[in-house]
Order: sequence, then C-alpha cells, then structure tokens
Amino acid sequence: MKTLLIMDSSLGRCAQHIVQRITTEVAKSIGVTLTKNIEEAHLIIALGNTQPVDNRFIGKSIYLIDIKHFMRAPKKFLIQALTDSKLYSMPISQSNFILESKIPCKRVLAITACPTGVAHTFMAAEALSIEAKKRGWWIKVETRGSIGTQNIITTDEIALADFVIVATDIEVDLIKFSGKKIYRTSTCLALKNTKQELDNAVLKSTPYHPLSNHDKKKEQHNQEKTGSYRHLMTGISYMLPMVISGGLITALAFAVGNTICNDSDFFITALTQIGTGAALMLIIPILSGFIAFSISDRPGLTPGFIGGMLATNINSGFIGGIIAGFIAGYTVKYLNSYIHIPSSMESLKPLLILPVMSSLLTGLMMIYIVGKPVSEAMSSLTSILGNLGTTNAILLGSILGSMMCIDMGGPLNKVAYAFGIGLLSSKTYAPMAAIMAAGMVPPLAMGIATLIVRKKFTKKQRILGKTALVLGMCFISEGAIPFAARDPIRVLSCCVIGGAVTGAISMAIGAQLMVPHGGLFVLFLPGVVTPVIGYLFAIITGTLLASISYAKVKLPEKELSEF
Repeated sequence: MKTLLIMDSSLGRCAQHIVQRITTEVAKSIGVTLTKNIEEAHLIIALGNTQPVDNRFIGKSIYLIDIKHFMRAPKKFLIQALTDSKLYSMPISQSNFILESKIPCKRVLAITACPTGVAHTFMAAEALSIEAKKRGWWIKVETRGSIGTQNIITTDEIALADFVIVATDIEVDLIKFSGKKIYRTSTCLALKNTKQELDNAVLKSTPYHPLSNHDKKKEQHNQEKTGSYRHLMTGISYMLPMVISGGLITALAFAVGNTICNDSDFFITALTQIGTGAALMLIIPILSGFIAFSISDRPGLTPGFIGGMLATNINSGFIGGIIAGFIAGYTVKYLNSYIHIPSSMESLKPLLILPVMSSLLTGLMMIYIVGKPVSEAMSSLTSILGNLGTTNAILLGSILGSMMCIDMGGPLNKVAYAFGIGLLSSKTYAPMAAIMAAGMVPPLAMGIATLIVRKKFTKKQRILGKTALVLGMCFISEGAIPFAARDPIRVLSCCVIGGAVTGAISMAIGAQLMVPHGGLFVLFLPGVVTPVIGYLFAIITGTLLASISYAKVKLPEKELSEF
C-alpha cells in the first residue's frame, strides 16, 4: 500500500529518516499540495492540527496527527494510522473557500481518436492536457490510436471524474462511461479551439446512457454529432491497417518476383495469397462492417461484414461496400427500435434476432437492388480513371492535391484520402500516389521555410519546423497545423498551390502507389511506388514552390503579431 506523508517544509529531511517507502510531499501550508503523488497513494498521513482541503483526497483514507506527537513516536503513529485512518471528507467552512480556489476545481477524463490514429489523436490529447493543467484541473487522456489504446482510464478514475470529453472523429466504445456526464467533440476542434471546447464541456456535458434507445434528446444529440461522414471515417480507420498490410505484402511479392530467380515461385505464390488473396479481399468487408458498427454498435458487425463480402463478390467495389455498411447499420437500428420481445428473451435479440434478420435483408438488397448498378458504376469509374487523358489527369491530380492541403487533416483532406483508399481495392493506384505526394507538401514546406528565412520565425517556430520536416516525411499533414493556426491565409494559400502542382505532376507522369501511408519511407520498398524518380520530382517541386512562396510572403514575427 502506497502512503503519502504531508508536512511542513521544515520537516522534510527528518521525515526521510523516519520510514522508507513513504512518499513525502512538502507544503508551506497543510492545505496546499505540490506534487501528483496523491493519485497513487492509498493512505494520507497529514501532520498538522487542521483537516487538509484537497479534492484529490476524495476516496482515500486519511489520518490527522499533531506534528509534535508524531515526531516523538513516529513508528507507533504510523502503525496506528493503518487502523485508525478514516475516509476523507471535504471540510465545509467559509475559511476553506480561499484554499479551494487554489486547488484543482475539476477532475476531467478525455478520449481522443481519429481515423488514421496517428496525428490528430495525440495532438488533440496534448492540447487538452496543456489547457486543462493551465486551469489547475486534473486530467487524464486515453488515446485510441493506430497502436491501440494507451493511458487507459480506470473505473476508479471514472467514478471520481466530473465529466468526460470524447474528442473523436470515429465511433468508439463508451460503455464504461455509462451514467457519466460526457461532452462530444472532434479532434480538430479539441486541437484548434481547446479553450472553447473545455468551456463547452463544463456547460454542455450530459449523462451517457447507451441503452436508452428512445431518448429523444439522445437521438437529437446523435444527429448533431454523428453523421454519414463520421460513420464512413470509422469504417476507414479500421480498414486502413488491412490496406497497408495487404498492399505492402503484394508489393513485396512483385519485388521478389522481379529480383529472385524462378526457384522462388512457391514463395511468391504464398506472398500473393497472403496479400491479394486474404488481406485485400477483407478490405471491403471490414469497411462495411465497421460503418455498420458505428451506426448500430456491435449488432451491426455481422450484417455489415456479410454485406461487404457480397459487395466484393459481385464486384461493386468500395462504393458497394460503403452502401452495404449503411444499409446494414440502419437496418439493425430500425429493427432494434421496432422489435419488442419479452424481457426474459431479451438476450436473444443481439445474438439471434438482429443478426439473422438484418443479414438477410442486407444480403437480399445487395444482390437484387444495389449490386448490379453499383458494379456497373465501379467498372465505368475504373475505366475512366484508367483512360484519363493527360489534361484530365492533371486536373484530377490538382484537385486531389488541393483538397489534401486545404484543411490539414480536416474533412476535405479526409474525403480525398478516402477516395484514394477506396480505389486501391479496385487496383487503381494513380490517385493514391497523387494524394500522398500532395499530403506531404504542407509540413515539408513549412519546415524548409523555417530554414530559408530563419529571422522571420521565432525560436519556438524553428523547432516546430524541424518537427514538421519529420512529420512531412511520414505523410502526416498535421505537422503544418501550428503554422496554419498562426498565419492561416498565407500558409494555406501557399500549401494549396504547392499541393495542386504536386498532385498534377504525379498524375501527369502516371505515378502509382500501392499503399495508402508511409510517406517517403515506402520509396525504399521495391515495387511500391513507380516511377520513383518522377514521384520524388513531383514532391520536391511542390514543396519548394510552397516553401519559397511562403518564405517571401511571410511577415516577420513582430510585424505579424501587429497585423
């Protein structure tokens, strides 16, 4: 059991000799604590004559003892503290209000998650943490990124929290927060308007009840905060690792086939089966399944997967998969609302009734209504993209490139990215090449600009510029956000021009990319990007155009602050 000893600063050294394994916290006043050791302590020993005032003690045991008595027989009172300690209760008196104003007034929990689980997830978490600490709040942020859930929130922390901020662009499981007040927002708003979102969380957070399907307020809340875009992004976020894995393994099969002798045919066949025959075949079912999951939670997974597999089998591509996901999700939601059975049989609803009925309805609609027209539309789209003339290819590339740079990971950026990912399942690789090339331009351009005109940037901005260079090479457009937030008109204008040029060049030379992420590092993998030299030329040209133009139009920092 971890114990925290709180005392006057003059007793700090003495206390270290009293007992080992006791965390000591030195304070000028018994009511003002300085460190975060309280979070880990189970027992608080307060040396003084007055009850300490700190809402971080709530839920912990406390033992109050006069300093003089404690120093005479420390071991005796330490043992006595284990048996005589009492559950802490906040003192209520007018004299305590002064102390209470100096301690954290809120205990806040937060969850962040974005479609890719790379940039916005962690940047939003950092922004929320910094702003909350400025206000003197206690905060813990659980990030649900591409590497899994980190900094997991415990049940004890949920019990003590005042409210929960859910800053996500995808649907996440919030069942553990049932009954707790939550406030929903996006990672973009949490990052750019952090102060306002924390204020909104205090005023607008409402109790979360996942099982109250007929609550009108909840329905209105869902309509406002979750829509088609959010459901689509949820599906893409779960699909993305499968696309990357399948694309890289398939590319590796091509590379092995081109560089190793014919004796490796068996190995090439194995790689092709893993990449193309398994991973890439699961792309659309996963997309459909998790779109349905976003709409109707776990009961939507089964009909979503089945609808996605049917979309794959009837060659309706990613458009068919998206439609299947929405059909499955809303079918389950509708059936769940209108099918009422005795409470004794309620457990059969998510396990038997909803999956079977919704899967049948979704499957029949995909086969008899959606399948054929969507399949024909996908064939036409693939044919058009495959036979684009130079002028049309340049135009498409410039549009996609501009969308990737105009809002740095926002809705337009995500729409363009989703378009490119969807086409990968149809083995159309040129748009994805233009999209990733243009997406690297903003952070790379800002990083280079800080090197070209160092005097126009502050020391902190030059450090951010180095970070932006690294993020740019990794295809994380959000690395340019600090610069865009400071000087949006100039930064976005220069980046959009550079991104449009990069996308146009990429499409004009017929560059192809088999994976949707990885940045410059995928160039080291044979067969993933073709042609490598032309692709690099497109990125360098757009980046230099954006960085040099911004270096010229940027105002010196002092002048900018007055502007």
